[in-house]
Amino acid sequence: MADRLKGKVAVVTGAAPRGEGVGNGMATAILFAREGAKVVLVNRSAERAEKLARQIRDEGGEASVFAGDVANEDVCEAMAQFAVSQYGRLDILHNNVGIGAPGSAETVTLADWNRVIEANLTTTMLCTRACLPRMKQGGGGSVIMVSSIAGALGLMGSTGAVAYSTAKAGLHGFTHSVAADYATQNIRANCIIVGSVHTPMVGHMGAEGRERRRKMVPMQTEGTAWDVAHGAVYLASDESRWVTGVLLPIEGGLIALRAWPR
Repeated sequence: MADRLKGKVAVVTGAAPRGEGVGNGMATAILFAREGAKVVLVNRSAERAEKLARQIRDEGGEASVFAGDVANEDVCEAMAQFAVSQYGRLDILHNNVGIGAPGSAETVTLADWNRVIEANLTTTMLCTRACLPRMKQGGGGSVIMVSSIAGALGLMGSTGAVAYSTAKAGLHGFTHSVAADYATQNIRANCIIVGSVHTPMVGHMGAEGRERRRKMVPMQTEGTAWDVAHGAVYLASDESRWVTGVLLPIEGGLIALRAWPR
């Protein structure tokens, strides 16, 4: 452990992956613990979160599980209170909950639209709202949002993801607003824009889809959840004490770079 987060308490929502492999939340929780943070693993499935907690403890880290649906504001309040009662403070919130659904502006159902907006955007607002008072009590903190290139680019050739793209773009505005409102209170808000990393969330795309995602990246290499987690550690640590309101792309150059037409 390098102790970059020693003495800090971190809440990671959506911490445990949905399937086999390492998801963004899982990798972030593991690295937070390796860097000395006490980590609260938030998941609807207590069983999956307990499995991750055991893995962290086996490495010598410290982790606790809070099971609940963070689309419920009472659950979010209880989550923040749990972190403080368990460890005495709350310094870091990593908002990692998110889902997608297919559909263009013509074909998306209202039910899918509402479900995706709630899971990606409303949960982030509720978790942040619950954690901010505890951060202020501790003298500051770091709030991290997890967005996607889908919220920063218009991606052609897919089946459509208008709800997901809209929700992720909304996180960019939410990040800027929180950063502005709390800049003088030593609470920083930043957002990671995740590229086409390979995680359990996209495992259903198969080998062909995985290769297609790799080839769309200018660096022509595949990103992993660990790439995202290393960025999260930086934003959570005091190394980024003068960084707020930033949208940090971790996507192999996909946003900034384009192929020259041949």
